[in-house]
Amino acid sequence: MAAHPQDPTDTTTVSWGPSAQADLPADFAGIYAAHSQSIHYLALRLTGDPIQAQDVTHDVFLKAFRNFETFRGNSALRTWLYRITLNHCSHLRRSWAARKIQTAEDDAIFDRVDAQAPNPLDVLETKELGERIQRCLDSLPEEYRLVLLLVADQELSYEQVAELTEQSPDAVRGKLHRARKAFTRAFARTA
Repeated sequence: MAAHPQDPTDTTTVSWGPSAQADLPADFAGIYAAHSQSIHYLALRLTGDPIQAQDVTHDVFLKAFRNFETFRGNSALRTWLYRITLNHCSHLRRSWAARKIQTAEDDAIFDRVDAQAPNPLDVLETKELGERIQRCLDSLPEEYRLVLLLVADQELSYEQVAELTEQSPDAVRGKLHRARKAFTRAFARTA
């Protein structure tokens, strides 16, 4: 198997030698540990549902594990995982089940506030702000929401976003500018 370039921000070490197949489960556990939180966050922002985002995260890593040998290394591992996430979320939005089934929001996390946790009013304000941001993101066209999430939340470079969205870096810059303006307008309307 050929050597694959590593993402400079990727702290995961992966064996790519002849024994890579034997080392895959241990290496993949490290990949999961290093990237599962950012994949979950991206899925949460794309789906707007914590339970569905958790399912997406597991599905993405299952797909990555099953297709690990197809990773060519032309992009960073993180970029490859994001592409799987974007494709999976896009497929979910188009699926019949996603259009017909409404899931209830899980507020249980806010019911289990620790004794040393911040003031419940602060927790509520934070929750409401998060919901307001999510509603604004949901009101944007998908292409704007995606560019905002990848650049602002996931801190990908314009070049990485361009690769993921199959556009030029200049197109990403222009779309990001328009997306930020649209988000600002949407956020002001919800005040």
